[in-house]
Amino acid sequence: MLSDLSGWAIAAVAALGVLSVAAGVAVFVVDSMARATFALLASFLAVAGILLALDLVYLAVVTALMMTIEMAIMAVFMIMFMMNPAGLMPMTMVHNAKGSAVTGAGAFVVLVVGIWTIDWPTRDASRPADSTRQLGEAIMGSHMLVMLVIGIGLFTTILAGTVLATSRGRYDRFGADLTAKRPDDPVPGGLPR
Repeated sequence: MLSDLSGWAIAAVAALGVLSVAAGVAVFVVDSMARATFALLASFLAVAGILLALDLVYLAVVTALMMTIEMAIMAVFMIMFMMNPAGLMPMTMVHNAKGSAVTGAGAFVVLVVGIWTIDWPTRDASRPADSTRQLGEAIMGSHMLVMLVIGIGLFTTILAGTVLATSRGRYDRFGADLTAKRPDDPVPGGLPR
């Protein structure tokens, strides 16, 4: 596939590949959940850019949309529910640092060796007229409509579960307009003002 690309596309794939790996490393280097979330988003968007440069437009758009929405939802939930503001307080992002580093390095070496040593297949047939439709039919078959309905149902369930689980919002303590002098906590306590 790379042999079919122009010079600028190869340069874009290389630059975006470096950016994706650097952002992926940043996920484990930064010291807060929010920063790690946006570093992961940057890594996935770089991968979407690589897919776009490889002329895989459908997969690029799906990757960009899914990851952007997923990371935005994660950031919103961090702002709503984390004890420190928006996950911006310093915290360690790595557990079992030595073991995870060895495992990650080993997996990276195995994947790189596999990429450079296997005999990749060559394309025998011409490209189909509508590769997006062919991909959708290969993945989903006749179940596409069912999966669309299930996706909307799952999203609705997530939203309804969140609404039902939280009878109070983050700012209800000081009233809807945040003008109350004292917080209206359901359980007394906290710091005196």
